Amino acid sequence: MDALPLPVIGWVFTIACAGALLLGAWMIIGVHRSGPEARSRLGARVLDDTLLFAIWILGLAGGIGILRMKSWGATVLELFCWTLTLLVLLSSWNRLRVSTPPRALLVLSILLFATPIIVFCAATILTLRSEAARAALGSA
Repeated sequence: MDALPLPVIGWVFTIACAGALLLGAWMIIGVHRSGPEARSRLGARVLDDTLLFAIWILGLAGGIGILRMKSWGATVLELFCWTLTLLVLLSSWNRLRVSTPPRALLVLSILLFATPIIVFCAATILTLRSEAARAALGSA
């Protein structure tokens, strides 16, 4: 398997993470405007939301680092990929655990959602660890 081109990796993660951050901010603003009860529930989840924003900012920084060909970009993006993979697997497991039978449609939807994310993250990690990527990023 050939390695993914570094500019493609950089752009995909930069655009996806920026989109996730914008969507998250839009959702929080919408909940905040929904009324006092919604605001109180939002306030109870402030740590969770802050951590999610930090993870997406990590991915954004890693993607920009790869686009700018900085050696630290590979480390940051690899950390983001491992974190995202773990979160997707934990979320999938949690959804399966709390669902009631039959679960066939849920399993199919999880596979259609989780598999491409995990495969792309794995391909990204393998690419960033390659000698060609290390040489291009100046960290060999």
